Amino acid sequence: MAKRDYYEILGVDKSAGQDEIKKAYRKVAIKYHPDKNPGDAEAEEKFKEAAEAYEVLSDSEKRQRYDHFGHQGVNGGGFSGGGMNMEDIFSQFGDIFGGGNPFESFFGGGGRSRQRRGSNLRIKLKLTLEEIAEGVEKKIKVNRLVKADGVTFKTCPTCHGTGQVRKAVNTMLGQMVSTSTCPTCHGSGQLIDHRPPGVDSSGLLPKEEVIAIKIPAGVSEGMQLSMSGKGNEAPGGGPAGDLLILVEEKEDDQLIREGNNVVYDLYISFIDAALGTAVEVPSISGKLRIKIDPGTQSGKILRLRGKGIKDINGYERGDQLVHVNVWTPKHLTPEEKSTLERLRNSPNFQPKPGKSEKGFFERMKEFF
Repeated sequence: MAKRDYYEILGVDKSAGQDEIKKAYRKVAIKYHPDKNPGDAEAEEKFKEAAEAYEVLSDSEKRQRYDHFGHQGVNGGGFSGGGMNMEDIFSQFGDIFGGGNPFESFFGGGGRSRQRRGSNLRIKLKLTLEEIAEGVEKKIKVNRLVKADGVTFKTCPTCHGTGQVRKAVNTMLGQMVSTSTCPTCHGSGQLIDHRPPGVDSSGLLPKEEVIAIKIPAGVSEGMQLSMSGKGNEAPGGGPAGDLLILVEEKEDDQLIREGNNVVYDLYISFIDAALGTAVEVPSISGKLRIKIDPGTQSGKILRLRGKGIKDINGYERGDQLVHVNVWTPKHLTPEEKSTLERLRNSPNFQPKPGKSEKGFFERMKEFF
């Protein structure tokens, strides 16, 4: 089923500012919160849908990609956005309600205990053009917090393992019960009971691990991938955070990326342009031999189909565009000058009258 427009979900215009988006999300989230709508699967889906919309529209880079490319610009290839779970939503967006969760305060929290979630880790990963084109598996070293051996936990005496504390207040409307996160265990329901020497109060230790990361073909500069559960572990045995990988592209010495296409500037002599020749050009997959037809004009673009980058959202592949540039020598020997002087007045060396050559940008349109 096609996804709804994020602006429509939150009920805001595309020109809405961050404050307006934040208020709109808060309003929709309160309306469809699971504690207010127990057992209502449709309300829970709308709650998740609103959180997904807010995650994108509250981030300037993601919002820009969404405005230009729609859902494909933010949800392809395992990027953050789609498929959010309730734990992600509560851990990421609880702060927009001013430091406390209004659902716990006003709806009572439904008697649920939410374990603390481990924090996310963020790394930058530089990739070559070849790695981006085909996809690659990288093994990297990551320092993450893990539960130390010998650490044990006990039930929190303040909340008795629920992770929440309840408070009854008498008002003119009768008794009202509010629920909030336990200040002692911070919602985990557990406290550290035994820790070996050298282990901090969280019961976690830093540990270097080698993690294999599969990078899909077609990623681009600034895209973020997420590996669930590969971040820091949580005190008390809660779910681990995620490993967030920010993609950076290494600049190639010869090829330039333009979307899923790659561009190469080829320089040939005017003799080769006039007589024709065969030359080798670099490509993502190695050297390629191409034919230059006799009479090739400077500015001609040769398309090598399927020699570009795989599309991240499909099976298609871009092309390689070879821009032909005719190089004119600056320094000639007397013999070379004499030869060219003899050819200067030859009819074949004179420009032919007629329509002018198409401009560069007009020629480029033929390829896109």
